[in-house]
Amino acid sequence: MDVFDIMEKALNVRAHYHKIIAGNIANVETPGFKEKDIDFQVELEKQLSGTKQFNIIEKTENDGISSPDGNTVNIETQMVKLNENSMMYSALVQLITKKFSMMRYLINEGRR
Repeated sequence: MDVFDIMEKALNVRAHYHKIIAGNIANVETPGFKEKDIDFQVELEKQLSGTKQFNIIEKTENDGISSPDGNTVNIETQMVKLNENSMMYSALVQLITKKFSMMRYLINEGRR
């Protein structure tokens, strides 16, 4: 498998994870809403093996913080996850950009 294929699939998983986190943030005050999450490593491996379906995990308990309305979303945790995911997505984009720059350099140097 090509490096670009791996990076493409990693970007796809990161983009899907961003949607999940955004959904959690949007429902932070919805009574009874259960936080949704994915395991990035597991999902990337599934994507690399050809599986297109994501396994979304619904958390029934929030990390020790109780909510009387049954909502398991912690806004602080979600904001940290969103920031981390955004940084990882940006890092992948930068890697792809560098890879293309190297290829362009090699092609242009080959013409001389």
